[in-house]
Amino acid sequence: MNDTVFTLPDLGEGLVEAELVKWLVHPGDSVAVDAPVAEVETAKAMVEVPSPFAGIVAELHGTEGSTIPVGAPLITFRSSGGSGNVLVGYGTSEAPSRRRRPAPPAAPERPRIVSPVVRQLARRAGLDPAALVGTGRDGLITRADVERAIEARTAPAGEDADRRTGLPVLTRVPLTGVRGQIARTLTRSRAEIPEATTWVDVDATALLALREDMRSGDWKPGLVALLARFVVAGLRAFPALNSRVDAEREEVVHLDGVNLGVAAQTERGLVVPAVRGADRLSIRGLDTEIRRLTTAAREGTATAAELSSGSFTLNNYGVFRVDGSAAIINHPEAAILGIGRIIPRPWVVDGEIVPRQIAQLSLVFDHRVCDGGTAAGFLRFVADAVEAPLHIFADL
Repeated sequence: MNDTVFTLPDLGEGLVEAELVKWLVHPGDSVAVDAPVAEVETAKAMVEVPSPFAGIVAELHGTEGSTIPVGAPLITFRSSGGSGNVLVGYGTSEAPSRRRRPAPPAAPERPRIVSPVVRQLARRAGLDPAALVGTGRDGLITRADVERAIEARTAPAGEDADRRTGLPVLTRVPLTGVRGQIARTLTRSRAEIPEATTWVDVDATALLALREDMRSGDWKPGLVALLARFVVAGLRAFPALNSRVDAEREEVVHLDGVNLGVAAQTERGLVVPAVRGADRLSIRGLDTEIRRLTTAAREGTATAAELSSGSFTLNNYGVFRVDGSAAIINHPEAAILGIGRIIPRPWVVDGEIVPRQIAQLSLVFDHRVCDGGTAAGFLRFVADAVEAPLHIFADL
């Protein structure tokens, strides 16, 4: 019987770590080849990790909720041989060529470094610098570390106090997995993209009537699928918005074809699966693919490629019963179009005030790829299609 270490396999798409959500085995369990042993969450999706080995679980490396780098030990098996493929959703597909060795032991901890000023501050507060945890580079104990220790000592017993407000902390939620990736993407978008927003109210009465007329058997096209068809047609007429900025090469990269991202709210946060080749699909094809992708996103089964290949995003925030939103562009895309809820409102038609089904379209765009005239032209194209869908269908 030999001890074999199974390390966290390559997860693909440049992912370098995963959060261990749940162990599916325990020490002493007998595991077959390709049996799932753990659920992990990457920055893209939740996946089950199958075992490439058969044997008895000797040791689990890591606790639920911890972050494990790719290549780090996951499970130690006592086995007599036998291995399979490692198929982690969208991961590797080749069997290990040899038994993996355990990761080398960690380097000895460096001695803590404390500047004289910080040491004096700690001693004045009655704190032992050697007992503090340094958050600076190479374990450097900073002034902030000392201040936190002072606050922790003076906070009410059993309470975690917020530094700015002094209020007790109800809970802390780590920014890891999908939530962490969302935070990084949105932060990067706001930091790098000089965005601008334009919007228009549209009369969707004719569009809703057309959707009813298009019912065929059990199929009733979704509103997003109809909008998606108008969007890809608009991007053909205004291709500057179907692009991205390559900051390193100082280029605007125009794309041939549309991978249409459709924002979907899930329990793990907002994700944007993309309909690949959306410009080549009919309304029925778009509707089918949008439903499949949003279901997969909510179930956590969408692949990393599906969640990271969009070239333009469509967001139906009307499902939250709000009228409008200045959305954040899904970096590195150049624009995002949103639609609010459709509600009856008084509207002037042929000089008469009549009730109509009104919604707001809003376009947020990267001002580096085009000027306001181009963005307004695209938005007006989509708005005209919503208001007179039969006219636009003649050219689709």
